[in-house]
Amino acid sequence: MKFDEGNPAYSPVPRLRVGDTVAVVATSGPAQREELEAGVAVLAKRYRLLRLDGEVPPQRYLAAPDDHRRAALQRALDDDEVRAVIATRGGYGVARLLPGLRLRTGKPVVGFSDLTALHAALQCRGVRSLHGPVVTQLGCSPPEVAARLFDALEGAPLEPLQGTWASGFGTAEGPLLGGNLSVLTRLIGTPYFPSTHGAVLLLEDVGERPYRLDRMWTHLLQAGCLEGVAGIALGSFSQCDDGDTHGDEVAAELAASLGIPVVSGLSIGHGEVNLSVPLGARVRLDADAKTLSFLEGLSA
Repeated sequence: MKFDEGNPAYSPVPRLRVGDTVAVVATSGPAQREELEAGVAVLAKRYRLLRLDGEVPPQRYLAAPDDHRRAALQRALDDDEVRAVIATRGGYGVARLLPGLRLRTGKPVVGFSDLTALHAALQCRGVRSLHGPVVTQLGCSPPEVAARLFDALEGAPLEPLQGTWASGFGTAEGPLLGGNLSVLTRLIGTPYFPSTHGAVLLLEDVGERPYRLDRMWTHLLQAGCLEGVAGIALGSFSQCDDGDTHGDEVAAELAASLGIPVVSGLSIGHGEVNLSVPLGARVRLDADAKTLSFLEGLSA
């Protein structure tokens, strides 16, 4: 199964060089200071940082009020000196920023989890972005996480990812879209849900009981969002078990019901290792080899 060549390709973004300016933006929830500064230290060894976080006190479960977070994100997107934007952490709050946000598409946007809302909005505009670690992950992740992030941002070839289980036969090719299952389903019916026709759909989640995963999958299915999907790539489903029922197994069984290539157990998302993958770039999902390979990168 291959991506419909009649659909427009997703535009690449410019690659970074060592010493470029990267904006750190608190787009979602408040970050723990020690985790944040540890991640900042990892980034600062390679890039110049523009800190646009922590300018005002948190507001309950948000890092700052909407207008402050939106203004910080807009500044990062508009500033020509900023070559990439990376979120401090996930949590909740990005979807609240999308109305009124002027999306400039000439630089990488990096993050995952709640950042799925921003990734999806960019996918609606045909632009690639990077599903990768947030700043608070970098200080406590193994070195391979930061190394792959830097490779992705700087245009180095990305090694294929190995899964642990597969369903279906053969391969699926198309742009890699999606992200966090919970966030993605909340975008159904909004202007920010991208077309998934011909795509390899990436899904991952954390802290959702198996029946909730089933409910969200059923929502995608009955809303027609899975029609024409070429393949399903499943990342981590952390803390999604309920007794003897395991969230990753439920997600895999649901995906397998489509009868298309499925690979699960990929090191993407909320697990101990969150490896960067370019959204919008063409990939090959191989159910026989249980691999996700990258035919394109984030940049041209």
